[in-house]
Amino acid sequence: MPTRAFKQVDVFTTTPYRGNPLAVVLDGTGLDTATMQHFTNWTNLSECTFVLPPTPEGAAAGADYRVRIFCPGRELPFAGHPTLGTCHAWLQAGGTPRGEQVVQECGVGLVKIQRDGDRLAFAAPPLRRGGPLDDADLALIARGLGVAREDISAHAWCDNGPQWRGVMLRSAEQVLALRPDAECLEGLEIGVVAPQTSGETQFEVRAFFPGNHSLTEDPVTGSLNAALAQWLIGAGLAPDRYVAAQGTVLAREGRVHIQRDAGGTIWVGGASVTCIDGLVQL
Repeated sequence: MPTRAFKQVDVFTTTPYRGNPLAVVLDGTGLDTATMQHFTNWTNLSECTFVLPPTPEGAAAGADYRVRIFCPGRELPFAGHPTLGTCHAWLQAGGTPRGEQVVQECGVGLVKIQRDGDRLAFAAPPLRRGGPLDDADLALIARGLGVAREDISAHAWCDNGPQWRGVMLRSAEQVLALRPDAECLEGLEIGVVAPQTSGETQFEVRAFFPGNHSLTEDPVTGSLNAALAQWLIGAGLAPDRYVAAQGTVLAREGRVHIQRDAGGTIWVGGASVTCIDGLVQL
């Protein structure tokens, strides 16, 4: 069995073991889908990525590499923390972008990644679905989160691959106190956000999704924060630049840096640190 370069990266943090971990196989050439999925399940992490050469179409469009993104049980067309973590690992392993920005090819197409000091930031992909949630969804989500319907001050579809349903509560304290009902929210991907009133961050975020045969909380979620930013900034509920905290309840210190540039593109950024660097037999 051949050995392949491997890194385990902690994303959206400057401190090891305080962000969201990601397994990165830096050469996935020759691996079939079943093998990638099996290895992902074995890592017992929320995601694992496999770096590949771009497709001919992707290369012609400027892609530097292609990535396949897996979580336990399925492949994802896009995910945020795997995008930043994979790019960090690729650059650290000697990858050289063809242009000023890194261009990643994945299931949703091409994703641009820019460097900002020690941080990387990806351009938020277009929403596949936006607009308000329907009343039945809201009633179910309120019941599953254990809050009153009137405590949800705003809501929207935040589907950018993962089918996030986003809800805003009135306070960060409410978000941190949530103890969701896994049975009630079965099969749903729920993002919860509320404004902070003080401190270094402006919003508190939590993400709940199906995983490990129940409802799982993600430590720090790039795709959700990208979609939340598109919704919140577009609706005038957030400024063009802010920092969101996520993972607080899980003893993490995730920090997601959001910025809308002059052209209207929303960039989702954060630091990454490599915690394991070596080889895997695969």
